[in-house]
Amino acid sequence: MDKRLRFMADLIEPLRVAPGSSVRLSRDHDPGDTGKLVRAQADDLLAESVELLSEYQDRLAAQDRFGVLLVLQGLDASGKDGTIKHVMSGVNPQAVTVHAFKQPSTEELNHDFLWRCQRALPGRGEIGIFNRSHYEEVLAVRVHPDLLAAEHLPEPKRKQDVWARRYREINDWERYLAANGIHVVKIMLNMSKEEQARRFLKRIDHPEKNWKFSPSDVRERGYWDDYQQAFDAMLTKTSTSWAPWHVVPADHKWFGRLATAAVLVTALQAINPEYPPADPTEREEMTKVKADLVAEAGRA
Repeated sequence: MDKRLRFMADLIEPLRVAPGSSVRLSRDHDPGDTGKLVRAQADDLLAESVELLSEYQDRLAAQDRFGVLLVLQGLDASGKDGTIKHVMSGVNPQAVTVHAFKQPSTEELNHDFLWRCQRALPGRGEIGIFNRSHYEEVLAVRVHPDLLAAEHLPEPKRKQDVWARRYREINDWERYLAANGIHVVKIMLNMSKEEQARRFLKRIDHPEKNWKFSPSDVRERGYWDDYQQAFDAMLTKTSTSWAPWHVVPADHKWFGRLATAAVLVTALQAINPEYPPADPTEREEMTKVKADLVAEAGRA
Protein backbone atom coordinates (compact mmCIF):
# COMPACT_ATOMS: atom_id res chain seq x y z
CA MET A 1 0.00 0.00 0.00
CA ASP A 2 1.11 3.56 -0.76
CA LYS A 3 2.70 4.93 2.43
CA ARG A 4 0.41 7.95 2.22
CA LEU A 5 -2.63 5.69 2.28
CA ARG A 6 -1.18 3.69 5.16
CA PHE A 7 -0.66 6.89 7.15
CA MET A 8 -4.27 7.95 6.53
CA ALA A 9 -5.69 4.56 7.47
CA ASP A 10 -3.73 4.58 10.72
CA LEU A 11 -4.77 8.17 11.45
CA ILE A 12 -8.50 7.56 11.18
CA GLU A 13 -8.78 4.09 12.68
CA PRO A 14 -9.21 5.41 16.27
CA LEU A 15 -11.88 7.81 15.01
CA ARG A 16 -14.13 5.14 13.53
CA VAL A 17 -17.25 4.23 15.50
CA ALA A 18 -17.43 0.45 15.51
CA PRO A 19 -20.90 -0.73 14.44
CA GLY A 20 -22.82 -2.00 17.44
CA SER A 21 -20.76 -0.05 19.98
CA SER A 22 -22.25 2.29 22.54
CA VAL A 23 -20.91 5.83 22.26
CA ARG A 24 -20.56 8.55 24.84
CA LEU A 25 -18.68 11.51 23.40
CA SER A 26 -17.53 12.81 26.78
CA ARG A 27 -15.99 9.44 27.57
CA ASP A 28 -14.82 8.11 24.23
CA HIS A 29 -13.73 11.07 22.11
CA ASP A 30 -11.47 13.96 23.09
CA PRO A 31 -12.27 16.98 20.86
CA GLY A 32 -8.72 18.30 21.37
CA ASP A 33 -6.90 15.12 20.39
CA THR A 34 -4.40 15.28 17.53
CA GLY A 35 -2.80 11.87 17.96
CA LYS A 36 0.96 12.10 17.53
CA LEU A 37 0.77 14.94 15.02
CA VAL A 38 1.83 18.54 15.54
CA ARG A 39 0.72 21.65 13.70
CA ALA A 40 3.96 21.98 11.73
CA GLN A 41 3.22 18.72 9.90
CA ALA A 42 -0.32 19.57 8.90
CA ASP A 43 0.07 21.69 5.76
CA ASP A 44 2.25 19.20 3.87
CA LEU A 45 0.11 16.26 4.94
CA LEU A 46 -3.10 18.01 3.89
CA ALA A 47 -1.55 18.92 0.53
CA GLU A 48 -0.71 15.24 -0.04
CA SER A 49 -4.26 14.27 0.91
CA VAL A 50 -5.78 16.81 -1.47
CA GLU A 51 -3.50 15.56 -4.25
CA LEU A 52 -4.64 11.98 -3.69
CA LEU A 53 -8.25 13.09 -3.49
CA SER A 54 -7.92 14.84 -6.84
CA GLU A 55 -6.46 11.70 -8.43
CA TYR A 56 -9.22 9.49 -7.08
CA GLN A 57 -11.93 11.97 -8.06
CA ASP A 58 -10.68 12.02 -11.64
CA ARG A 59 -10.87 8.23 -11.80
CA LEU A 60 -14.28 8.21 -10.10
CA ALA A 61 -15.68 10.59 -12.72
CA ALA A 62 -14.12 8.68 -15.59
CA GLN A 63 -15.42 5.31 -14.42
CA ASP A 64 -18.92 6.73 -13.84
CA ARG A 65 -20.08 3.77 -11.78
CA PHE A 66 -19.98 4.89 -8.14
CA GLY A 67 -20.87 8.08 -6.32
CA VAL A 68 -19.67 9.32 -2.94
CA LEU A 69 -21.77 11.13 -0.36
CA LEU A 70 -19.84 12.96 2.36
CA VAL A 71 -22.06 13.79 5.35
CA LEU A 72 -20.72 16.46 7.71
CA GLN A 73 -22.42 16.97 11.06
CA GLY A 74 -21.37 19.21 13.92
CA LEU A 75 -22.57 22.03 16.09
CA ASP A 76 -22.33 25.69 15.09
CA ALA A 77 -18.70 26.81 14.55
CA SER A 78 -17.38 23.24 14.47
CA GLY A 79 -15.69 23.98 11.14
CA LYS A 80 -17.93 22.41 8.51
CA ASP A 81 -17.61 25.26 5.99
CA GLY A 82 -13.85 25.61 6.41
CA THR A 83 -13.36 21.88 6.17
CA ILE A 84 -15.20 21.75 2.84
CA LYS A 85 -13.21 24.72 1.55
CA HIS A 86 -9.79 23.29 2.42
CA VAL A 87 -10.34 19.57 1.80
CA MET A 88 -12.00 20.09 -1.59
CA SER A 89 -9.58 22.83 -2.71
CA GLY A 90 -7.90 20.69 -5.37
CA VAL A 91 -10.81 18.81 -6.90
CA ASN A 92 -12.67 19.45 -10.14
CA PRO A 93 -15.76 21.50 -9.16
CA GLN A 94 -17.72 20.08 -12.10
CA ALA A 95 -17.92 16.73 -10.31
CA VAL A 96 -18.71 18.04 -6.80
CA THR A 97 -21.98 19.26 -5.35
CA VAL A 98 -22.46 20.86 -1.92
CA HIS A 99 -25.82 21.17 -0.19
CA ALA A 100 -26.27 23.07 3.08
CA PHE A 101 -29.48 21.91 4.73
CA LYS A 102 -31.06 24.63 6.81
CA GLN A 103 -34.53 24.91 8.34
CA PRO A 104 -36.98 22.97 6.13
CA SER A 105 -39.17 24.95 3.77
CA THR A 106 -42.95 24.60 3.64
CA GLU A 107 -42.61 22.38 0.59
CA GLU A 108 -40.07 20.15 2.34
CA LEU A 109 -42.25 19.85 5.44
CA ASN A 110 -45.03 18.54 3.22
CA HIS A 111 -42.91 15.50 2.35
CA ASP A 112 -41.25 12.70 4.28
CA PHE A 113 -38.13 13.68 6.22
CA LEU A 114 -35.72 12.07 3.75
CA TRP A 115 -37.27 13.66 0.66
CA ARG A 116 -35.10 16.75 0.42
CA CYS A 117 -31.91 14.73 0.93
CA GLN A 118 -32.91 12.13 -1.65
CA ARG A 119 -33.30 14.92 -4.21
CA ALA A 120 -29.78 16.22 -3.50
CA LEU A 121 -27.88 12.94 -3.83
CA PRO A 122 -24.79 12.86 -6.07
CA GLY A 123 -24.92 11.03 -9.36
CA ARG A 124 -22.50 8.34 -10.45
CA GLY A 125 -19.01 9.72 -10.86
CA GLU A 126 -19.72 12.58 -8.46
CA ILE A 127 -18.85 13.53 -4.90
CA GLY A 128 -21.75 15.08 -3.03
CA ILE A 129 -21.34 16.89 0.26
CA PHE A 130 -24.11 17.43 2.80
CA ASN A 131 -23.33 20.33 5.15
CA ARG A 132 -25.74 19.12 7.82
CA SER A 133 -28.05 16.44 6.53
CA HIS A 134 -30.88 14.03 7.22
CA TYR A 135 -29.32 13.60 10.66
CA GLU A 136 -30.76 16.94 11.73
CA GLU A 137 -34.00 14.96 12.01
CA VAL A 138 -32.58 13.04 15.00
CA LEU A 139 -30.52 15.94 16.37
CA ALA A 140 -32.15 19.39 16.19
CA VAL A 141 -35.64 17.92 15.91
CA ARG A 142 -35.01 15.66 18.90
CA VAL A 143 -33.64 18.53 20.99
CA HIS A 144 -36.57 20.76 19.95
CA PRO A 145 -39.68 18.53 19.83
CA ASP A 146 -41.82 21.45 18.64
CA LEU A 147 -40.09 21.06 15.26
CA LEU A 148 -41.57 17.58 15.00
CA ALA A 149 -45.09 18.99 15.28
CA ALA A 150 -44.42 21.13 12.20
CA GLU A 151 -43.77 18.00 10.11
CA HIS A 152 -47.47 17.05 10.06
CA LEU A 153 -46.90 13.39 10.96
CA PRO A 154 -50.05 11.27 11.31
CA GLU A 155 -51.06 11.21 14.97
CA PRO A 156 -50.48 7.45 15.52
CA LYS A 157 -46.92 7.79 14.17
CA ARG A 158 -46.14 10.67 16.52
CA LYS A 159 -47.18 8.59 19.52
CA GLN A 160 -44.73 5.81 18.63
CA ASP A 161 -40.99 5.90 19.33
CA VAL A 162 -40.20 8.33 16.53
CA TRP A 163 -36.44 8.29 17.10
CA ALA A 164 -36.02 4.50 17.07
CA ARG A 165 -38.04 4.40 13.86
CA ARG A 166 -35.99 7.15 12.25
CA TYR A 167 -32.69 5.49 13.14
CA ARG A 168 -33.98 2.34 11.43
CA GLU A 169 -35.24 4.23 8.40
CA ILE A 170 -31.95 6.11 8.01
CA ASN A 171 -29.96 2.89 8.24
CA ASP A 172 -32.21 1.22 5.67
CA TRP A 173 -31.94 4.22 3.33
CA GLU A 174 -28.15 4.30 3.57
CA ARG A 175 -27.99 0.55 2.97
CA TYR A 176 -30.10 1.12 -0.16
CA LEU A 177 -27.72 3.84 -1.33
CA ALA A 178 -24.67 1.64 -0.75
CA ALA A 179 -26.29 -1.23 -2.69
CA ASN A 180 -26.85 1.15 -5.59
CA GLY A 181 -23.30 2.40 -5.77
CA ILE A 182 -23.47 5.50 -3.53
CA HIS A 183 -20.70 5.22 -0.95
CA VAL A 184 -21.78 7.02 2.24
CA VAL A 185 -19.00 8.68 4.28
CA LYS A 186 -20.12 10.18 7.61
CA ILE A 187 -18.09 12.56 9.76
CA MET A 188 -19.07 14.18 13.03
CA LEU A 189 -16.86 17.19 13.84
CA ASN A 190 -16.51 16.96 17.61
CA MET A 191 -15.86 20.33 19.26
CA SER A 192 -15.67 21.27 22.94
CA LYS A 193 -17.99 23.86 24.46
CA GLU A 194 -14.99 26.00 25.40
CA GLU A 195 -13.67 26.03 21.84
CA GLN A 196 -17.10 26.97 20.51
CA ALA A 197 -17.13 29.96 22.87
CA ARG A 198 -13.72 31.08 21.59
CA ARG A 199 -14.87 30.84 17.97
CA PHE A 200 -18.05 32.76 18.68
CA LEU A 201 -15.98 35.52 20.33
CA LYS A 202 -13.82 35.77 17.19
CA ARG A 203 -16.95 36.18 15.10
CA ILE A 204 -18.06 39.02 17.35
CA ASP A 205 -14.66 40.74 17.66
CA HIS A 206 -13.72 40.68 13.97
CA PRO A 207 -16.02 42.72 11.70
CA GLU A 208 -15.25 40.56 8.67
CA LYS A 209 -16.61 37.57 10.61
CA ASN A 210 -19.76 39.25 11.97
CA TRP A 211 -21.86 37.82 9.14
CA LYS A 212 -21.15 34.33 10.47
CA PHE A 213 -22.63 35.12 13.88
CA SER A 214 -26.27 34.82 14.88
CA PRO A 215 -27.72 35.30 18.36
CA SER A 216 -29.61 32.06 17.82
CA ASP A 217 -26.26 30.26 17.82
CA VAL A 218 -25.69 31.36 21.41
CA ARG A 219 -29.22 30.39 22.40
CA GLU A 220 -28.52 26.88 21.13
CA ARG A 221 -25.58 26.64 23.57
CA GLY A 222 -28.17 26.41 26.30
CA TYR A 223 -29.06 22.98 24.87
CA TRP A 224 -25.46 21.75 24.80
CA ASP A 225 -26.04 18.71 27.02
CA ASP A 226 -29.18 17.77 25.11
CA TYR A 227 -27.24 17.88 21.84
CA GLN A 228 -24.46 15.74 23.29
CA GLN A 229 -27.01 13.11 24.28
CA ALA A 230 -28.60 13.27 20.84
CA PHE A 231 -25.18 12.82 19.19
CA ASP A 232 -24.42 9.89 21.48
CA ALA A 233 -27.63 8.14 20.44
CA MET A 234 -27.14 8.96 16.76
CA LEU A 235 -23.60 7.58 16.71
CA THR A 236 -24.63 4.48 18.64
CA LYS A 237 -27.70 3.69 16.52
CA THR A 238 -26.53 4.62 13.02
CA SER A 239 -22.88 3.60 12.69
CA THR A 240 -23.19 0.58 10.42
CA SER A 241 -20.86 -1.63 8.43
CA TRP A 242 -22.14 -0.06 5.20
CA ALA A 243 -22.01 3.55 6.50
CA PRO A 244 -19.87 3.92 9.64
CA TRP A 245 -19.37 7.18 11.50
CA HIS A 246 -16.00 8.79 12.15
CA VAL A 247 -15.80 11.21 15.07
CA VAL A 248 -13.17 13.78 14.13
CA PRO A 249 -11.65 15.96 16.88
CA ALA A 250 -12.37 19.52 15.80
CA ASP A 251 -10.89 21.81 18.46
CA HIS A 252 -7.83 22.19 16.21
CA LYS A 253 -9.04 23.13 12.74
CA TRP A 254 -5.88 21.87 11.05
CA PHE A 255 -6.40 18.40 12.48
CA GLY A 256 -10.11 18.31 11.69
CA ARG A 257 -9.40 19.14 8.04
CA LEU A 258 -6.59 16.62 7.75
CA ALA A 259 -8.60 13.82 9.35
CA THR A 260 -11.64 14.56 7.18
CA ALA A 261 -9.48 14.43 4.06
CA ALA A 262 -8.01 11.13 5.26
CA VAL A 263 -11.46 9.60 5.81
CA LEU A 264 -12.61 10.66 2.34
CA VAL A 265 -9.44 9.48 0.58
CA THR A 266 -9.59 6.14 2.40
CA ALA A 267 -13.21 5.70 1.30
CA LEU A 268 -12.26 6.39 -2.32
CA GLN A 269 -9.34 4.00 -2.05
CA ALA A 270 -11.78 1.29 -0.92
CA ILE A 271 -13.85 1.91 -4.07
CA ASN A 272 -10.63 2.00 -6.11
CA PRO A 273 -12.16 3.49 -9.27
CA GLU A 274 -10.27 2.83 -12.50
CA TYR A 275 -10.08 4.60 -15.83
CA PRO A 276 -12.26 2.67 -18.28
CA PRO A 277 -10.49 1.07 -21.26
CA ALA A 278 -11.14 2.64 -24.64
CA ASP A 279 -13.69 0.97 -26.88
CA PRO A 280 -11.82 -1.19 -29.47
CA THR A 281 -13.44 0.74 -32.32
CA GLU A 282 -12.40 4.06 -30.78
CA ARG A 283 -8.90 2.73 -30.14
CA GLU A 284 -8.60 1.83 -33.81
CA GLU A 285 -9.74 5.31 -34.79
CA MET A 286 -7.19 6.83 -32.41
CA THR A 287 -4.43 4.89 -34.11
CA LYS A 288 -5.54 6.12 -37.53
CA VAL A 289 -5.59 9.79 -36.61
CA LYS A 290 -2.47 9.75 -34.43
CA ALA A 291 -0.05 9.93 -37.36
CA ASP A 292 -1.82 12.96 -38.80
CA LEU A 293 -1.87 14.69 -35.41
CA VAL A 294 1.83 13.99 -34.85
CA ALA A 295 2.62 15.47 -38.25
CA GLU A 296 0.53 18.57 -37.58
CA ALA A 297 2.09 19.02 -34.16
CA GLY A 298 5.51 18.80 -35.74
CA ARG A 299 4.66 21.52 -38.28
CA ALA A 300 3.21 23.87 -35.64
